[in-house]
Order: sequence, then C-alpha cells, then structure tokens
Amino acid sequence: MDRHPPPLRLPLIAILRGITPDDIAVHVGALVDEGYDTIEIPTNSPDWARSVAIAVRECGAHATIGAGTVLEAAHVDALLAAGGTLAVTPNVRPAVIGHAVERGLQVVAGFGTASEAFDALEAGAQSLKLFPASVYGPAMVRALRSVLPPVPLYAVGGITPETLPVYLDAGCQGAGIGGELYRPGQPVEYTRAQARRFRQAWLEHAA
Repeated sequence: MDRHPPPLRLPLIAILRGITPDDIAVHVGALVDEGYDTIEIPTNSPDWARSVAIAVRECGAHATIGAGTVLEAAHVDALLAAGGTLAVTPNVRPAVIGHAVERGLQVVAGFGTASEAFDALEAGAQSLKLFPASVYGPAMVRALRSVLPPVPLYAVGGITPETLPVYLDAGCQGAGIGGELYRPGQPVEYTRAQARRFRQAWLEHAA
C-alpha cells in the first residue's frame, strides 16, 4: 500500500507562527475561504495546543490542521489530544518521526542534506521539507530530485510569491509559507490578501 499522502488541493502549507487562541479562528477561517487546506500552528506559539483544538473545531472538516516545530514525543501526544492530524518538524529526529507515524499522523519532516532526507524517510516521514529553503536555494532542490524517491517535497523558509514559482520549477510540489503570510497581531484582512497573492502565484504557475 502506498503510504504517501495524496496531493493537496492547494499545495501551500499556511504557517501561523505566534498566533494566539484568541486570533486563531478568524485567521484560519479566512485561509479556508481562500482555498487553503493545510494549516500549521508551530509549538512555539502561545498555548499552541489550544489553538490547534480551536482550529480543528472551527475548520477541521475543510482543512488538515497540524502543528509545526514538533521536536519531541510530548508535542506529538499533545497534538493528537487536540485533534490535529499533521506533524511538521524542523529537523530529523527519527524517534519523534516514528512515534508520530505510529500514532497515525502525517509527517512533513524538515531536512537540510540528502542524508537527512533519507533518514527521515526511513523513519517513516511521508513528506519532506527543505528548510530553510532560502538558504539552500532552488539548485539544491534540483540536485535532491535526482536522488530522492517521488515523495512530496516542500520548500519552507523565506518563500515569497515571487520565488515560489522558481522552487516549483526546480522540483518542489509546494511550499510552506510563514512570515510572508502571517505575523502575530496583523489584521485578518492582511492575512487574506497575502493568502491570495500566494494562491495566485501557484495558480499562474500551474496554468
């Protein structure tokens, strides 16, 4: 059986780093309205597990809700208790990846070298993220694609609407978008506007 996840309708993972439980519902709602179906709340956000639970309650029927910066088994367990189904790591910790997969989560594992990418896959990760992508650049993606199996690969870290097509051309299926999409305290109208910019960049590339 193929353990790899199906393609996302919109292969852009929305990263809401620093968001609070008071703000989560309106921003996630705006993202879902704009067609986003994968949303990540990093564990270094205030009361992140509560935000995950709120997002699942409000929009879980329309989007995959998960946690980012998953660094330890306790994060995995808290994510599951909150109802999340996606774990995104910034690095390769095989024990953490294995624990998440064993508990039924989809895992997007962050890596910076080919060796780390293969270690993440061996541990059970179903998808990979090159992080920080802006440091490695699209040439790294092209080189990796010559040796990696056909697993979903996302560029994360410093991606803008202007650079997104470059990474897609290099071999990424999509990207994780953080600071260019959301910063703590910004109005929901700005989140919506940035979401539209990224979505339009992807649609124009896919056309």
